[in-house]
Amino acid sequence: MSEKQINTSGYEDFRINPKIKLAALWTSVMFCYVYGDYFSLYVPKKVEDFISGDTLLDSPVKLFLAAILMAIPALMIVASVVLKPKFNRLLNIIFGIIYTLIMLLIAFTTIAPWWSFYVFFALIESVLTSVIFWTALKWPKKV
Repeated sequence: MSEKQINTSGYEDFRINPKIKLAALWTSVMFCYVYGDYFSLYVPKKVEDFISGDTLLDSPVKLFLAAILMAIPALMIVASVVLKPKFNRLLNIIFGIIYTLIMLLIAFTTIAPWWSFYVFFALIESVLTSVIFWTALKWPKKV
């Protein structure tokens, strides 16, 4: 099949390489993470909790683990573009599942009204990471 796809809209369209799709999806996930964390600064008493150290990340180990958790999606942006397809596919399947489960856990355990924006982002992120999983799973084979 050629690079052009047949469509009925009358507009020219091209098949997008799965690597580019995955990198774009991980980029969207990261933007949602950043905006969710940024908006959390507007939740009453949140900044005071940061200053006093009264947060979930109240130890160097927890903070380091959170850094690892956030570094993986950021690194998957570039990894999705540069890695060979077989390993790339495997990592995207694994991390797509893991991050979907994490985001669904956050979405369904966050109930405070001030955190509804966070649930919203978590649901979007879980959809995006599910699409990452599906895109990697359905990676076209060489013909």
